Amino acid sequence: MAVSVVMPALEMAQETGKVISWRKREGEQVAKGEPLLEVETDKAVVEVESPGDGILSSVSAREGAVIPVGQTIAWLLAPGEAPPIATVPTQTGRRTDSASAGAGAASASVNTPAPPATELRVSPKARRLAREHGVDVTRLRGSGPGGEILAEDILQAAKGAGAAAATAPAVMPAAENSQPTAGQIESLGTVGRLMAARTAQSWTTVPHFFVTRDVDAGGLLEVHARVSVEVERAQGVKATLTDLLVALVARVLAKHPRMNASWAAEGIRHNPEVNVAIAVAVEEGVVAPVLHKANLSKIGEIAMRRRELAERAKSSRLQPADITGGTFTISNLGMYNVDAFTAIIVPPQAGILAVGRATDRVIAVDGKPAVRPMMTLTLSTDHRVADGARAALFMNDLVDAIREPKKWLE
Repeated sequence: MAVSVVMPALEMAQETGKVISWRKREGEQVAKGEPLLEVETDKAVVEVESPGDGILSSVSAREGAVIPVGQTIAWLLAPGEAPPIATVPTQTGRRTDSASAGAGAASASVNTPAPPATELRVSPKARRLAREHGVDVTRLRGSGPGGEILAEDILQAAKGAGAAAATAPAVMPAAENSQPTAGQIESLGTVGRLMAARTAQSWTTVPHFFVTRDVDAGGLLEVHARVSVEVERAQGVKATLTDLLVALVARVLAKHPRMNASWAAEGIRHNPEVNVAIAVAVEEGVVAPVLHKANLSKIGEIAMRRRELAERAKSSRLQPADITGGTFTISNLGMYNVDAFTAIIVPPQAGILAVGRATDRVIAVDGKPAVRPMMTLTLSTDHRVADGARAALFMNDLVDAIREPKKWLE
């Protein structure tokens, strides 16, 4: 039986998705659950799995096409089987492409075969090198079988671009540890562009306000030292302070549903689950994979899932389910020796918690100076969803949970 491949809806407000690359070629056999294509949303680039078994056929969305959610972009067929209906070739995917045509034109599009499009074939290594070197693969002619673009083609193109750059203003790709010289323009990759657009939109459209608390992290560090050993012995993974914070924040959120809510056009949406996203630094920027039902998860479960998500994020293998459904975000820069900072909310969520490092400070304890491991927490809140009093009450409970984690984790 034919299985349609549609542009998936990866988030609530998503209307379109951009096809970055097909992992399988037309005519190849595909198994259900295998990586099928990469799709770009306004949150990240995600890997979409095959919805069924069959031969990939009638691919109508080429790389770079922007497609409306729910539109069929290919079929998975049995040998000798024909697709139920011809898919409409879509190159831009804009809604006006189909809306501008009348009923008769739409009918003609279905019944009239589209002219064949040249498929861009790029090896996985070549695609990675193209991103690293800022090479536009659509301008290249591949030297591989059937015109496939190989790694050698990318390196040769990058070498030629480097020579040409000597007489032109340089535009360099974003790369880790690269140091642009004066006059160079650092171009952004997909994740970097998405992060720039997303944060700019949030900062200019969401009314942020901030609540800051300093908390004695002695109890948190004590429990972490014990739990990390237990988790590593039982499950072979090290539990981090972030894992412990996810568990505590999620349990506090369950008591404060407004902080776990989302802003929507019709009003405040109360989310049925507590799904905590974690800001993860990748080569080109930051992504925020989601730990679902974190308030019901044990530390070991959170640690294993967090490590899996971080590995997927850093290797650009995030799945749609990995980045959807987040109701609150944690951004921890303590490992970078940051004492305190403010973070930008991830819409439509109502809040994000910025966590600084736990460091020894001199504070007053029972009227006397004492050295304690202190941590600064800064909560960014959407004022349309929660007011200052609600944010303060949430922070009061979170401070209590960090001071006495055992009470909240039992």
